[in-house]
Amino acid sequence: MATPKVKPLSIFFIPWFATGHLIPMVDVARLFASRGVESTVLVTPANAALIQRTIDSSSSSLSGHPCIRTLLYPFPSAEAGLAPGVENLASVPSTDTYKIDAATPHARPALENLLRTHRPDAVVADVHFGWTASVARDLGIPKLIFHAIGLLPVCAMDSIYKFKPHLNVCDDTETFPIPGLPHPILMARPELPEFFLRDVEELSTFVREMREAEASAMGVIVNSFSGIENAYAGHLYKTKRLRSWFVGPVALAANNSKQEQAVRGSELEEGSNSRPITAWLDTKPTGSVVYVCFGSWCHFSDEQIREMASGLENCGHPFLWVVREDVSKELDPEPLSEKLGMVVKGWVPQVAILSHPAVGVFVTHCGWNSLLEGLTAGLPMVTWPQSTEQFINEKLVVDVLRIGVKNWDGFRTTVEEDNVTVKAEDIAAAVGKIMGSAGGEEAEGMRKRAKEYGEMARAAVEVGGSSYNGLSSLIDEIRSYKK
Repeated sequence: MATPKVKPLSIFFIPWFATGHLIPMVDVARLFASRGVESTVLVTPANAALIQRTIDSSSSSLSGHPCIRTLLYPFPSAEAGLAPGVENLASVPSTDTYKIDAATPHARPALENLLRTHRPDAVVADVHFGWTASVARDLGIPKLIFHAIGLLPVCAMDSIYKFKPHLNVCDDTETFPIPGLPHPILMARPELPEFFLRDVEELSTFVREMREAEASAMGVIVNSFSGIENAYAGHLYKTKRLRSWFVGPVALAANNSKQEQAVRGSELEEGSNSRPITAWLDTKPTGSVVYVCFGSWCHFSDEQIREMASGLENCGHPFLWVVREDVSKELDPEPLSEKLGMVVKGWVPQVAILSHPAVGVFVTHCGWNSLLEGLTAGLPMVTWPQSTEQFINEKLVVDVLRIGVKNWDGFRTTVEEDNVTVKAEDIAAAVGKIMGSAGGEEAEGMRKRAKEYGEMARAAVEVGGSSYNGLSSLIDEIRSYKK
């Protein structure tokens, strides 16, 4: 008698309205699909366009496995005061980012209807959707939290909220330790996520809802690996009894082919941006190129862009600089591409760029995804944090892992309007600490350690690696929960 076919698990994934949250969540869904799970991403129309090529690429490579699919729901544009089609943090000016936050609770009715109608076996939701815990409880299914950041910043922000060490310093220049963490992390008040610097009721409401969601969640899915954050998994369980599963780096685990890397997070035709970049990099010596990219929504003043252009031109190395599409024509740095560098506007295949042998250093805003992608490529970094938890991420790169240097030692803050312009000579000097002769043994040590962490990251996602096994363990627990 034939063995009855086992129905595959059905898991719904709910990403938030920011590219840095959306893309890694889709990668997580793809990893589950590669293990035989029916993965469904709940997404708004404009955000679906950013991931459709990736999903199509995945579906063609998942021979013998359930396909990954999307379910669309309307973005609450009117309720948030946004124009139709504006559905992502990267699509709004810095003055309107709060409107994306404002839209989040208004998405609940449509999302909840999809969950109750389709009744999946589990739900993985971005931390912004804490209410999904109560719906999962009603449906009798496990809910898992997805943070688009690592466990160090999660633990650090929880400690800051709980103990408020920033309220005990005399001024903005005095540093303080974040209490209770496995590694000594020193911060200055201006470096804290901006919501700690404002006395806002919304923060208390968000934290309260998040903690309520944590209390009933099965645990946390983490885009990281034990080689760099195992101590923080233990800390999270010790302080909050919250379990965690490392499944990353997901950009590495879910994007094995060059084709997948070339379309990840892009609406563009495959190769429209990647081929010219690859051709340019192919002409450069190994380890010679300075790659500069600040993510999808970092904004710089006109003066800062000018200084950045001058600093890169004078650093003495070929550079690949990614700028926002909306940089003004008056400030357009593209003429620099005729001299030492190449300037690209908009989306680029970052994972493919970082893995190119010509790239020698990564100048980054320390967004979690970029940090992991740089680390996976085995590259030292020049850190230039801008907002949210990015200064905490910088501490991991510079102080804990010791694979990077700060962009300068002057005043820096997460509050955009308070930022000080970093001068061209400081930018060139920071690059020189890694790429120039001035770096010496210290720079060589950074390169060596970065390469070792890159090897750890690749080992983690291979069959039998710590992240591979972490995902296997999680899927087994979800199956057991069904019973």
